[in-house]
Amino acid sequence: MNIFVFDIETIPDINSGRCLHELTDLSDKEVADTLFKLRRQETGGSEFLRLHLQRIVAISMVFLNGEHLKVWSLGDPQASEAEIIERFFTGIEKYCPTLVSWNGAGFDLPVLHYRALLHGISAPSYWETGESEQSFRWNNYLSRYHYRHMDLMDILSGYQSRACAPLNDIACMLGLPGKMGMSGGLVWEYFQNGNIEAIRNYCETDVLNTYLVYLRFELMRGKLNQVQYKQMSLQLRDYLQKENKSHFNEFLTAWQPIKDE
Repeated sequence: MNIFVFDIETIPDINSGRCLHELTDLSDKEVADTLFKLRRQETGGSEFLRLHLQRIVAISMVFLNGEHLKVWSLGDPQASEAEIIERFFTGIEKYCPTLVSWNGAGFDLPVLHYRALLHGISAPSYWETGESEQSFRWNNYLSRYHYRHMDLMDILSGYQSRACAPLNDIACMLGLPGKMGMSGGLVWEYFQNGNIEAIRNYCETDVLNTYLVYLRFELMRGKLNQVQYKQMSLQLRDYLQKENKSHFNEFLTAWQPIKDE
């Protein structure tokens, strides 16, 4: 079985914001500041923009295919938004994987929907619900209660919003590194400073946390036994050590296995 654990990072969609609010004479920063201000007025405090006004700057993944494991960000740092989104959906077409996320149903996938719509990106397998492929009627990417996409936050909360928890909290509870000083709220600042690599590295550590929570979930529901769980955790440790990248090494240093791991 193929597994794609994924996460996205976003910034304000300056072009749409400029068009929607007729901000043609403002700089990109001024447009973003205006969007944040309007959102604060709308919500009473939160600057978190509506999902259709989010532009994707990074998609990171853990790919598991039997014995093969890979952790990376799609495209190179200069890749366009359209390219990295197309790569994401092309991977779904090629591998028909189980998607795994944390709050992917509430954030990542709706943003991907809007941006794929904007760029005209085709994704027939992703949108399949049984019209052409019978098996997708009972297990597809779009149904909240199907496991072809496993939103771990949604599942573990019992689909109750009041029971939802941040990934960072659950990661730390399990002895995982969590955010390690970075957060999604800093992505726009990093982007303005041209630090795309730091954004991609942060996104990759997020999918590492999610992947390890996923392994724990599979152990809990009996899809992995203790031996398999330990082997897969060790497989990731070995992979990160061999890659020898600074953010992977930092993750390894902060990763404190819980007692029965």
